[in-house]
Amino acid sequence: MGNFSQKVDKFIEIFIDQNGYVRVVEGLQNTLLIAVCGLILGILIGTVIATVRVLPKYKVLPRILNGICSFYVALFRGTPMVVQLLVFYYVLLPILGWNISGVQVSMLVFGLNSGAYISEIMRSGIQSVDPGQMEAGRAVGLSFGASMTKIVIPQAVKNILPTLGNEFISLIKETSVVSFVGAADLYVAFNYIGTNNYEFMVPYLVMALIYIAIVLVITLLIKLLERSLKKSDRRN
Repeated sequence: MGNFSQKVDKFIEIFIDQNGYVRVVEGLQNTLLIAVCGLILGILIGTVIATVRVLPKYKVLPRILNGICSFYVALFRGTPMVVQLLVFYYVLLPILGWNISGVQVSMLVFGLNSGAYISEIMRSGIQSVDPGQMEAGRAVGLSFGASMTKIVIPQAVKNILPTLGNEFISLIKETSVVSFVGAADLYVAFNYIGTNNYEFMVPYLVMALIYIAIVLVITLLIKLLERSLKKSDRRN
């Protein structure tokens, strides 16, 4: 017990006296920023891909677009996130001549990766909506696109909200790999504290507790949002 208390004292010394908390706050900000921006970009990309993939395939253009989207989904679902980060940061960016930070690259790659998964989630959500909803929209003069954006997709989002919450949680946890491209996330912050006192037990335990706390907060917010949407449905 005394040995553990010494480890805690060392952690507190680095965390407070040597301003380790500054790195932790920065790491937490970057972790949340990467995950939130990745989710938003993923939702936008995933919605577009899902819409393309549910289009009727009796014309040439929808078939071509569907092939492109299928390749995109297979590419990003078939390779690990860390490989995508490394390829973008060390291969594609130098070729394109772009000079952006590791955090910005991480937001982009997380968004592209999440878009592939969310497209399948969104597609199942769209297919779960009664086809009569689309027919009703077309019957009152709305175009296919307007019917999708105003009638079908809002209902689909309600159906897939818990799954989107799980995707956000996955993104939060996967941010632990962004250190490969020089982004300072929670792992980097606590690894810095552990390296400075040659003791990693307490920093890694605290890091795990922070991840658990974030996941619990996200889970609670999703449940509250679901409850709110159910109440609005009952009022309607």
